[in-house]
Order: sequence, then C-alpha cells, then structure tokens
Amino acid sequence: MKKQKILFVINTLGRAGAESALLSLLSVLDPSQYDISLYVIMAQGEMRAELPIYVKLCNPQFEDESVLTKAGRKKMTHTVFRIFFRNGHLISKSRYLFSTAFSMCRSKKISADKLLWRVMSDGSYRFGQTFDLAVAYLEGASTYYVADHVKAKKKAAFVHIDYESSGYTPAMDRDCYKKMDAIFTVSDEVRTHFLNCYPVYSDKTMVFHNIIDLKKIQKLASKGTGFEDQYDGLRILTVGRLTYQKAYDIAVEAMKLVKNAGCRARWYVLGEGDEHRMLERKIEHLGLTDDFLLLGAKENPYPYYANADLYVHATRFEGKSIAIQEAQTLGCPVIASDCNGNREQIENKKDGLLCELTPQAIADSILFLAKNPEIRKAYAAAAMKKESQQKKELEQLLKLLK
Repeated sequence: MKKQKILFVINTLGRAGAESALLSLLSVLDPSQYDISLYVIMAQGEMRAELPIYVKLCNPQFEDESVLTKAGRKKMTHTVFRIFFRNGHLISKSRYLFSTAFSMCRSKKISADKLLWRVMSDGSYRFGQTFDLAVAYLEGASTYYVADHVKAKKKAAFVHIDYESSGYTPAMDRDCYKKMDAIFTVSDEVRTHFLNCYPVYSDKTMVFHNIIDLKKIQKLASKGTGFEDQYDGLRILTVGRLTYQKAYDIAVEAMKLVKNAGCRARWYVLGEGDEHRMLERKIEHLGLTDDFLLLGAKENPYPYYANADLYVHATRFEGKSIAIQEAQTLGCPVIASDCNGNREQIENKKDGLLCELTPQAIADSILFLAKNPEIRKAYAAAAMKKESQQKKELEQLLKLLK
C-alpha cells in the first residue's frame, strides 16, 4: 500500500509550546502509513534533535541555535534578509510591509514578527511535489505559506492563540483561511475568538486539543537534576518565553509582595526571550536577585515541574498552554490568571486557582496555597485525573486523507 504524503509547516522549531505540541503529534503518527515531512519557515530551532527519525526535514539548510538567544536572533535577522530577496517580487513585498505597518500604527498594535510573516512566506522555498495533506501548524507565515505556495489535495491550519488579542487581522491574512479544508483550534475559547474574526468559517473550524506524550514526560521527569540550589522553602515555577504576553513584569511585582508578607519562597523561571534584560533590571530594582531567578531555557524542564511546590501561569492572554498541561500531568498545583485559554484548563478551586492579573491577586493566591499544603495536594490530584482526548482528535485530522 502506497504511503500518503503529509507536510507539516511551522514558523520556527524553538523550545516553546506549539513546537512541543507538534513534536508530540508527529510522534503518534504511524510511519508505516504516512510519509511525513516538515518545513520550518525560519529554518532555525534547537528542537531539531527531538524530531522522530522518520520525519524528513525539507529545509536545505538549518540552524540549531535557539531563536531566543542573542546569537540566535542575529542568525534569524540574517535569514529574514535573505528570504526577503528570495523568489523576487520585491516591490509587492515592500508595499505589503508599508501598508501593514501603517495599519498596525493606526491600531496601536505593532508586532514585528506579524509584520514580516507574509514576506517570509513569499520568500520561502517551494516544492514541486503534491502532498496528500499539508498542515500549517501555526498562525502567520506557516498558514500563509501552506495557503499560497504548497500543492496539496487537502489543507489544514491550526490556531493556537486568542486571535482577537493577538494582532492578526483578516486584511493581514488575505483570505488564507478560505483555502483551508479544515481549521483546528486548540481550545473552545480559541475557536470562539477565531470565529469572532472569521464567522464565515464556522462549519470547518473544530477543536483539536494539544497532544502531549504523557509517558515521555513522566520518563524525562525522573531524569536530570532539576533544582540544584538546595533551597528548602516554597519553590514556585513558571515555564515560558520571556515576552510581553507572559506578563513576567507583573509576576516580579507579585513576588515582592510575597516576600514582604514574610513567606519563604523562591520563584524560578525557565525560558528566554526579548524581555530578559528588562526583567533583570526590574528584579534588581526590587531587591529580588536571590528570590526571582531567570534560569534560561532548559532542554529537559520536567524535573523542575516534578519538584516544584507550585506552578504559576499569569499571562495576559493565552491559547491553550502546554506548560499548564505539563504541570498538571506531573502533579504540580497551578495558579493561573483568569484570561482566555487559562480558564478553560483550570476549574477554579477544584484543580487549581484562577486569579486576576494583578500583583496583589497573584501574591494572595500564592500566600493562600503556601499556607494550605493539603489544598495544593488536592488540586494536583484532581488535575492529574484529567482525561486525554488524543485518539479522537487525531482521527479528525487524518479523516482529511480519506
């Protein structure tokens, strides 16, 4: 029987939620039935080594440097420059940049990556072959590329974010979703917000919860050292890129209130991003250099989850957080901001706590759970019982091949 050809496309392969979810999805596809390929728009990311051996990476050249490091951002800048001139059409690319930048300025939502995604899509490599299914696994360049430049019998797109809050617009997208046979959102709330922008696509938009490899996570949690500072107070953990969306600036202020209340606690952050320097200055200014620690991105974050007393995910907006899923899987009680995405993953006061995104509300939630270890255990136990819908949702995607 001839294998069916599937192409997945993603913007980068850095250590982040969507990329981790993609790797988990690739790991459950049967290589005896499917010929699986992957194309990475920016041709960069440290997670290449974690690709299943049967996945063909289509990029002629690839950089393993993280897109979050200084060296990685420099390489990414060079890539953007090269891609801009690839495939020609420089005038139309320039017009798009100017018109989109003008629209962003008018709406006061300026985002450099979203400004460039269309140009990156148009300057990416083209493939002559026709795939049975092409999957754009992320918004922006991946979706534009699959819509406009990939030959496939069926096409699908994934949406991981709160589309209304993210800065994307139908004008920016240029009918890319019209060319998709199916659109998968990672949660019910993400679907709602996407359809507020695109109500016409309600019939082909369905929920596909992120797949996580439970056995792999549990196995990796037992390996590695995790925390190495011998601290015996309350360990608070957050995992995620150091970006505006993740609201670490508010988390630092919350930690100051926790310390002022006399609580013995230390907050650890695993991740890198463009707000690193700003956060370092804020941490130093508030006298928290020994209490709020930026540890950088970790290849294996799972021992930290397993040994943390509390996981805090206080974000401004969210799609569906892989980090929350991982914390719940490993029995770490969760506090999250009451925002889109987070509230769908946590049933307040049953398997975690939801709170306002303010320093005082976050601090109050931390202090409450610090004083009530039995409630922490109850929340963690309830979260670990959540069922996975992995098989059902995988069938939704593969149905496109029938």
